[in-house]
Amino acid sequence: MKISALFATGKPLFSFEFFPPKTEAGAANLARAVHDLKDLSPDFVSVTHGAGGSTRDRTVDLVTRIQREEGMRAMAHLTAVATTRDEIATLVDRLVDAGIENMIPLRGDPPADEQDFAAPPGGFAHASDLVTFIRQRHGSRLCLAGAGYPEGHPQCRDLDRDMEHLVTKVKAGIDFIITQLFFDNRHYFNFVARARRAGITIPIIPGIMPITDAAQIERITRMCGASMPPLLLSELDRRRGDPVATMQLGLAQATAQCIGLIAGGAPGIHFYTLNQSPATRMILTALRIANPTESLAPQRGERQPSEARR
Repeated sequence: MKISALFATGKPLFSFEFFPPKTEAGAANLARAVHDLKDLSPDFVSVTHGAGGSTRDRTVDLVTRIQREEGMRAMAHLTAVATTRDEIATLVDRLVDAGIENMIPLRGDPPADEQDFAAPPGGFAHASDLVTFIRQRHGSRLCLAGAGYPEGHPQCRDLDRDMEHLVTKVKAGIDFIITQLFFDNRHYFNFVARARRAGITIPIIPGIMPITDAAQIERITRMCGASMPPLLLSELDRRRGDPVATMQLGLAQATAQCIGLIAGGAPGIHFYTLNQSPATRMILTALRIANPTESLAPQRGERQPSEARR
């Protein structure tokens, strides 16, 4: 089933992101995370490519195995990094033949030893080009997602220009958007408002990464260009060196974020799990205990938010 069809239920979608492990220990850790999160019945899970387009084959194997053996709807990441059109065509065809109907085409980040992205000979320069190519090859058979950046792409901090790029991707044929991580919900709601003014009407799912390690989250935010509110940064710094206190802060922050997002009309939450299950499991369990689809939904007669459910 295509993910795009799920928005018609009017209920928030909850999903998880995993990445292909590089070691046996990493594979065992991922297997535990998938097992632990499976009984939460996510609406879908996504599997990334490694940096610089690495782990491509492992991505295909993992996304196929999760859908076939675990019974979870899986979405494959595709990147244009170091990949020709013929290679993309072969990759997409492999996924389709394996029963994968959901994909998220991305430009991707350059390899670690390269500062700027360069389209490979016979490849794609932009995510929108990749989307267009897949649509021409498979039409509406597939559901395609796209990435959105509430604080602007790390290589394009001009929000107006970045929104123009998103409009181009939408016109190329993406069905919904998943955002980069953020820690202040105002970034998400302002992003949605800008998108609606630009004529984008497809669902925009916020991406949330629970804080579990101070050094790790600081490294990730530097890489993706996400900012952290001063109070949160201060509280994180105060707990530095105390893993339990850091985890507690992360759980409280992410849970509050998710409640606010669903209450404000977000059509779901996409959790960046980093192949770990405890934090995501606790947060989603808390949300379901709170029953956000009913107790947090706008009441009849209230003004609907800009990101109304579909």
